[in-house]
Amino acid sequence: MFGSGKKARSSRIDTVIGQQTVIDGNIRFTGGLHVDGTIRGSVTAESDSDAMLTVSEQGCIEGEVRVPGLELNGAVVGDVYVSGQLELAAQARVTGNVFYNLLEMAMGAEVNGRLVHQTDAQLSAVEMPENIPGESQIKAIS
Repeated sequence: MFGSGKKARSSRIDTVIGQQTVIDGNIRFTGGLHVDGTIRGSVTAESDSDAMLTVSEQGCIEGEVRVPGLELNGAVVGDVYVSGQLELAAQARVTGNVFYNLLEMAMGAEVNGRLVHQTDAQLSAVEMPENIPGESQIKAIS
C-alpha cells in the first residue's frame, strides 16, 4: 500500500459497508470486509481465517477490532488486535490500545493509546468473548 517491491496481498472484498450505513451490533466475518460507513460494535474475523479488514477515510468503528489483517485510513474508537499485518495510513485515527504483530505506519497516522508488539501466537491466544444476550449479531461469511 505505501511502498513498492512488497509482496502483494489479496485485495478480495466480499462485503462492503456503505458510507451512509450505520450498523449497531457486532460483526463476524471471513474474507474481505471494506468499511466506508459506521459500525457501533466489535468487528471480529472468524478464527483460523486470513480475513482482511479495510476501513476507508470515511469509515468508523466504535468498538473492539480483532482481525488477522487491517488497512486503516479511517477511525477506530476501541482496542485493536491484529495478528498479521497492520497498515495505518495517513488519515488513520485510533483511540485505544493497538496490539500488533507487524506494523506499517504512515506520516500523519495517529494512535491515542498504547502500541504493544506481540507475536502472532500471543495475539491468537486472546479469545473473543461470547455474544452478550440481547446484542445483535451480523454474520458476513462467504
